Amino acid sequence: MAKHATTAVGWGHHHLQKRWLLALLLMLSVSTVIVFCIRAAFDSCDRNVPSAVSAANVIGLAPNAVQVAEKRALQIAAGKPSPLSFMKSKIVLLVSHELSLSGGPLLLMDLAFLLRSVGAEVYWITIMKPSETDEVIYSLEHKMLDRGVQVVSSAKGTEAINTALRADLVVLNTAVAGKWLDAVLKEDVHHVLPKVLWWIHEMRGHYFKLDYVKHLPFVAGAMIDSHVTAEHWKNRTQERLKIKMPETYVVHLGNSKELMQVAEDSVAKRVLREHVRESLGVRNEDLLFALINSVSRGKGQDLFLRSFSEALQLIKEKKMQVPPLHAVIVGSDMSAQTKFETELRDYVMQKKIQDRVHFVNKTLTVAPYLAAIDVLVQNSQARGECFGRITIEAMAFQLPVLGTAAGGTREIVVNGTTGLLHPVGKEGVTPLAKNIVKLATHVERRLTIGKRGYERVKERFLEQHMAERIAGVLKEVLRKSKNKSSTHLD
Repeated sequence: MAKHATTAVGWGHHHLQKRWLLALLLMLSVSTVIVFCIRAAFDSCDRNVPSAVSAANVIGLAPNAVQVAEKRALQIAAGKPSPLSFMKSKIVLLVSHELSLSGGPLLLMDLAFLLRSVGAEVYWITIMKPSETDEVIYSLEHKMLDRGVQVVSSAKGTEAINTALRADLVVLNTAVAGKWLDAVLKEDVHHVLPKVLWWIHEMRGHYFKLDYVKHLPFVAGAMIDSHVTAEHWKNRTQERLKIKMPETYVVHLGNSKELMQVAEDSVAKRVLREHVRESLGVRNEDLLFALINSVSRGKGQDLFLRSFSEALQLIKEKKMQVPPLHAVIVGSDMSAQTKFETELRDYVMQKKIQDRVHFVNKTLTVAPYLAAIDVLVQNSQARGECFGRITIEAMAFQLPVLGTAAGGTREIVVNGTTGLLHPVGKEGVTPLAKNIVKLATHVERRLTIGKRGYERVKERFLEQHMAERIAGVLKEVLRKSKNKSSTHLD
C-alpha cells in the first residue's frame, strides 16, 4: 500500500480562516470536538486523509458560515428553559465502567453536560482505568473538567464513597458498573441503592450475570434506550437470574444541538461533503452507501458487503443507468489486525470491487461522513442495536436508512417511510441488495425518504425531547429516593 504524504492542517493567519474553523468546530458534537483535538486529520486505511475542513479551501465561504453559526448560537441562548432546571444544586454522581470513545461513556457525558447546564453539582467516577496514561481518557476528563464536572480520581477511595453517600442521585452506566456497588460501598450499599438510577444499554447475553446485576431489584429505577431492550431485560432477568427488574423507564435518545446545527447548515455540509469525498477519491455524483460502526461480526459489515456486491451484479445484469455506487466502512481498525477485518478485505479483493469499497479508521467524527454519504446502512445482527444513535444522526442529515428489522432500529425507522428494513442474517442479504438498488435507481424516493426521516427527528429525536424524557425519570427517582431515605434494606 503506497503511503501518501500527510497534509498538515494549518490554522493560518487570516482572521476569517480562524473564525470559520472555530465556528465549525463549535457546531460539532462533543465527541466530534474531542476527536478533532486528538487527531489533526481523518485517518483512512487507504491513505492519509486530510482534515475535513481546510482553511485555505473554504476562505470564500467563511463569512456566510460564521454568520450562520453566530445567528444559531443566539437562537439557542434565547431558547426555552431546560426541563431539567429542577436539578439545579442537586448533587449527582455518575459512575461509568470505563471512559472511552464508545457509546455508553459518551452518552453519560452528554447527561453530565445537560445537568451542568442547569446548575447541578456533578461528579464522575470511572471504575476501570489503565495504569499507564491514556490519551483518550486524559482528553475526555479534561473536557469534563472544562465543563465543571468534578472527576473523582479513584473509584475505590474515600472520596468516592463519601460522594455516593451524600449524593441526591447516583447514575450507574451499563450493567457492568454494578460490580462497583459491593466492591466499594460494602456495608454502605443499602444507603445508596434507593437513590440509584441504572442506565442500561447492553443487549448481549453475557451481560446477564448475577455478579453484575444482583442489586437491580433494589434500586430506584432502570433506564433503557428502547422498548425492545427493556422487554428483553425483563424476560431474561426473570428467566435466567430469577430476579425482578425495578421500575423501568424507556428513554429514546436525541441528537445534540451541535450535531443538528451541522445537519441544518448547507454551507458546512457542502464543505464537509467535498473534502471527505475528495479524500476517498469519489466524485460528487457518485452514490455512497455507508455503514458507520465498529467493525465486528455483530455489526454485519460482512453481510453488507455481500449485499453490495450482489447489488452491483444486479445493476450490471439489468444494464441499469445509475451513477457509480460505493460502499464505505467507517469503523475499521487494521492496527488490531482482527481475523474478521482481514476476511472483509479478502472478500473485497476476491470480488474485485476494491475500487468501490473504502475502509475508514474508526472515529466518532461522524458529522463529516454523514454529510458526505447518500444512504446509511444499519446492519446490526442478532437482536440488533439497543437503540442505535447513528441512525437518528443520519436521519438528521436527511439520509434514508437501510436497517435490520431488529432491536431499537424498529422504534426509529418507519419501514417504507423513513427507511427500508430487511431481515437479520443471511436471509437479509438479497433484500438489502434489492433495497440498495431501489434507492440507487429512484432518486426522488431516496430524497423523499431522507426528508421524512429528518421530519421524524424534529418531531421526537432532538436533545430537547431526550431532556424532557430524562427529566420525567429523574423527578420520579428523586421522589422515590426521598420516600425511602429513612428505610434500610436488609
